[in-house]
Amino acid sequence: MPSSPILNRQALYLRPDASRVIVRPFKPATEPRDLNPTDKTRANHIVDRILALSPEQAEHQLADVLENFLGRHRNLLQTFEARADEMEDAFHGHSRFTTIQRQLVGAYFLSEYSFEASALFNPSIVPHPDQSGTTAGALRFILSLRAVGEGHVSSLTFRTGLVDTDGTVSIDPTARLASNPAVQHLGSGPGGEDVAVTFRSSEDISERVIFPITESQSNGIEDARFVKFEHSERTVYYATYTAYSGRAIRSEIIETSDFVTFRFSALRGSASHNKGMALFPRKIDGRFAMIARQDNENLYLIYSDDLYTWDGGTPILKPAAPWEFIQIGNCGSPIELDEGWLLLTHGVGPVRKYSIGAALLDKNDPTKVLGRLDEPLLRPAPSEREGYVPNVVYTCGAMRHGDQIIFPYAISDSYSNIATIDIRSLLAAMDK
Repeated sequence: MPSSPILNRQALYLRPDASRVIVRPFKPATEPRDLNPTDKTRANHIVDRILALSPEQAEHQLADVLENFLGRHRNLLQTFEARADEMEDAFHGHSRFTTIQRQLVGAYFLSEYSFEASALFNPSIVPHPDQSGTTAGALRFILSLRAVGEGHVSSLTFRTGLVDTDGTVSIDPTARLASNPAVQHLGSGPGGEDVAVTFRSSEDISERVIFPITESQSNGIEDARFVKFEHSERTVYYATYTAYSGRAIRSEIIETSDFVTFRFSALRGSASHNKGMALFPRKIDGRFAMIARQDNENLYLIYSDDLYTWDGGTPILKPAAPWEFIQIGNCGSPIELDEGWLLLTHGVGPVRKYSIGAALLDKNDPTKVLGRLDEPLLRPAPSEREGYVPNVVYTCGAMRHGDQIIFPYAISDSYSNIATIDIRSLLAAMDK
């Protein structure tokens, strides 16, 4: 293993917090509930029971609901009313709801969901679009994280933090509440249905939770690899991720400029049917470029003219060392250094143990490998072996700050930590 000056583990543990909840639609249905349409008969039985309450009983029941849940969510009464509106097509003819009845109906068709009760892992990191008030030499950043709750459904959530002038990394406190965005369906995009989600800009970024929206994402938005992308005229943050429907996977992409509004689009082409696509932070020879694993074993360089269509590819890295004999994959977007493109990789070895390595690619022709670690940069420490999936360390993206790489990583698919990497020592340790 490389000597200790290369990598320094911090103690900034980001653990799942079951007290962080959002409200999600509940639909009475036959089991399995998530895969079957709303049972309209059951839905109308619920409405009939609510309408049979006297005004005093309905008012008392709503007051009881608010006493239990009002402090746990923002704008709860408006959320109840919006949910009642969404369910209207499932209801048979009924008398006009009073305001209290409508709010009570909405409450019965919602449920609380602890979105990170099981895991908070596979992070990526990018510079924050707002650096105002940051001292010279410091950098504010955004962490994206995969949160997993009941049913192993994955959503996307965020944290912020700071790399101080001396290289010290800190994470900001997490907001107590969490919020759902407004959703806009944009119609058919390049690879299928496009959607946009928008949060209130006044809310802390750690409140923002992006839950699956489309059918292709219905069981999870997994392993988002965010990257700050420099167009000639503007800066955009993209993230490739795996959409999981419960039956199939496909690669999709997120676009945002402010982490308030996010646009989701599907990717197409033969290279988009696997996991782990990571976008370079700028075009190469006028084309978009990705590192991807198309055959479940090796890493490829692929190009696109339009960002959405990805075909073909050139193999550039294959398993070489025993700790990666089963397969290798990328650990986020390549990081541009003066010496070349730094690519963090993961390798799977005996007893399905995951380790993280690194390679250096030529800046003008990334099919050329200039250097590669022959031993892992990071292996699970004895204290990091236990978790939902034991013996795994993993990251979805790091970033450069000065002479360091700020390197968030997940531990056994359960929680996350941050390390720093000394760039000069890392490059010196690579086999040329």
